[in-house]
Amino acid sequence: MHRITVAAVAAVLLLTATACGGADEVTTKPNKPAAAAETADPAVEEVTEEPAEPTPSKAEDAAIGDTITLKGFEDGEQLDVTVKKWVDPAKGGDEFFAPEDGNRWVGAQFELVNTGTKVYSDSPSNGAQVADTDGQRFGTTFADITAGPSMTSDAKVPPGEKALGWIVFEVPRGSKVATIQFAMNSGMADQTGQWKVS
Repeated sequence: MHRITVAAVAAVLLLTATACGGADEVTTKPNKPAAAAETADPAVEEVTEEPAEPTPSKAEDAAIGDTITLKGFEDGEQLDVTVKKWVDPAKGGDEFFAPEDGNRWVGAQFELVNTGTKVYSDSPSNGAQVADTDGQRFGTTFADITAGPSMTSDAKVPPGEKALGWIVFEVPRGSKVATIQFAMNSGMADQTGQWKVS
C-alpha cells in the first residue's frame, strides 16, 4: 500500500513538472517598434528614421508603448500586451497609503487585448514584476496612484475585448528600474514579455 501511495505521488509530481516546466521564454521583441508608434514631435521621427547607431539587439528591445503577443498555458489563451505608460515615482491616490520608509512607488499602465479564442481570466498584477539595474526584482503592491485607475484584480476579458489599468510596484528609493515583465496565468505561463524602461 505504501509503495502504491509513493508511486501515485511521484506520478502527480511528474505531471505537474511537465505541465509547468515547458520551455520558458522571455520575449523582448515587440510586434511593432516604438519608433513606429504615434508621436507628436516631428523631430523625434526624423531621428528614428536615420540609420540606427545602436546594436540591432538593442534596437529590437521592446520599450514603453510597444506591444508583445504572449500565450498562456492552454490553446486559445493569447494577449497583445502593451505597456502604455510609465511613471516614476508614482504618487499615492490618497494620504492614507504610502510606500514604506526608504522606498518609492513606480507604476506601469498595461493594456491587455484578448487576441485569443478563450476568455482571459486572471489577476494581471500577479504576472508582473520589475527589475533594477542591479538585478533586484520586485513584485506588485496594492496601491492606487494619481496617474489613473488601477488594473482590475479579477479580469474576465472575452476574445476581442481589453483590460486597461495601472499596476504599481514598490522599490527601494535608490533603485534604477531597468525592465518590466509580464506573463499570463498569474506569471506561470512559459512566455514572458519584457520591456525596457529607458
